[in-house]
Amino acid sequence: MSVWLAQHLKALHWAWQRLAATPVNTLLSLLAIGIALALPAGGQMLLDNTLKFVRSTFSNSGTTASTTPQISLFMRLDAERGAADAIAGRLQKHAAVKSVHFVAREATLERMQADPGLRDIIASLPKNPYPDAFIVSPQDDSPEAMEALRAELSGWPQVEHVQLDSAWVRRLDAMLRLGRLGVTLLAALLGAGLIAITFTTLRLQILARRAEIEVCRLLGATDAFIRRPFYYFGFLQGLAGGLVAWLIVFAITQLLREPIAQLAGLYDATFILHPLSIQDTLLLLALASALGWFGAALSLGRYLRDDAS
Repeated sequence: MSVWLAQHLKALHWAWQRLAATPVNTLLSLLAIGIALALPAGGQMLLDNTLKFVRSTFSNSGTTASTTPQISLFMRLDAERGAADAIAGRLQKHAAVKSVHFVAREATLERMQADPGLRDIIASLPKNPYPDAFIVSPQDDSPEAMEALRAELSGWPQVEHVQLDSAWVRRLDAMLRLGRLGVTLLAALLGAGLIAITFTTLRLQILARRAEIEVCRLLGATDAFIRRPFYYFGFLQGLAGGLVAWLIVFAITQLLREPIAQLAGLYDATFILHPLSIQDTLLLLALASALGWFGAALSLGRYLRDDAS
């Protein structure tokens, strides 16, 4: 075990020395990798911040409008308050319901009477034209889950109509799908560029050590022993490139935070630009390291095949 660990530490040390031996070339390679990874990472950061802004704008402003997908359930006009209480109890116990807000018909009438344009019209009506209603927030806000919940609630007794904000849900879902698809495609394309950079860099390192590799083979070194330092080289280069990408995204976040907040303030909104989350940061570093390792594996595989032939 100690021999195995010593071999890996020695290979890791060699890889670090090779990176430090050519600081200019290493810096240029890391900048190229960092910029390539910063584009999809920045896209993911903007997507997350936009989604948080869309979901919180109206709820933070205290208005009755909401950007959170909701279902409106309207009782029948002749429904007794006991029927509304029974519906409230069923909704609160329902596994697919996150929260319920009851809107009494009397509260709706008072709010409408406060509108000068509707006051006279409502006064001329013989009775309250508004039903009791419930604003339901589902646990799962996907279009399919909300449609299934709407169909179920429509069959409950004393329920006149169940309205699903399907248009809003579908638009948001389509925008998120499009944004995530764009980020994924961009990440795939630029990830291929990272592999190409590592492949080329490792190819030069292998050629520079060709004589040393041949001597190791004559002394009985296995392919695993020969590959190990180069694997660590690709891993470290990818990891360092991922750190550069994170620094680029973080710097852009800090530069844009104040101007975006000021622009949002002109529209009476609050938009605070947050950097990548810990989860996204770890994912970025893991993917960068894996891509660097994969590029090294491709380069080594080709060299060993060519050398064997």
